[in-house]
Amino acid sequence: MTPATVRVSASLASTASASTSASERLPVLLVHGIDDDARTLAPLAAWLTRAGFQQVRIVELKPNNGDAPIAVLAGQVAEAAADLRARTGSARLDVVGFSMGALVSRYYLQRLEGRAHVRRFVSISGPHAGTLTGWLRYNPGARDMRPGSELLRGLSAEPAPFGDVQVFTLWTPLDLMIIPANSSRLDGARERTIPVILHPLMVRDGRALRAVEEALTVERPEDFMPRPLVPPREP
Repeated sequence: MTPATVRVSASLASTASASTSASERLPVLLVHGIDDDARTLAPLAAWLTRAGFQQVRIVELKPNNGDAPIAVLAGQVAEAAADLRARTGSARLDVVGFSMGALVSRYYLQRLEGRAHVRRFVSISGPHAGTLTGWLRYNPGARDMRPGSELLRGLSAEPAPFGDVQVFTLWTPLDLMIIPANSSRLDGARERTIPVILHPLMVRDGRALRAVEEALTVERPEDFMPRPLVPPREP
């Protein structure tokens, strides 16, 4: 595993109109999707550092093509999270997962005691109820992401799966990678849909990047409100 770390000086002024000051922000761990690497999440990492987050780390999942089961990749996230907490001296951190990385992060929270160390989890277009594109490959990671897989049924059956972790989901109804797109929903999560036209743009589109920042900085999870897909017309 070769994590990429993005740091900014404490003097960097936040560009966000958030209720949480930069000094109070927790370290953030970013987890990419299938066939991705740290470069995929670089725009999100840069956005968060400009917003005043001083410790943002991207986990490089190895292998990244689904040849390893979700459980194995989640172990890498657990290792990176422990290292980030040790390096920063922070008891807790926030986790943002994209696509397959959202499911990997969920496994870390539910099965590897991540919920004891995570304050907020932001899932971006994750295949939580499975995706039909999982049938396009026959390796272990793809099988885990198929609708009705043993892994997904087990995760969904757990009572109170996230403990005290505050969970947010962002997804696009136009997704052609997560099929059906509403598989990205999670029970009990604060949710926002963003009509981004392509799955990869969910970690590049300004609306999605702002939503991630808001989810990590809003004072109360209930203040993270859904947004209409089409803005209302002026009267």
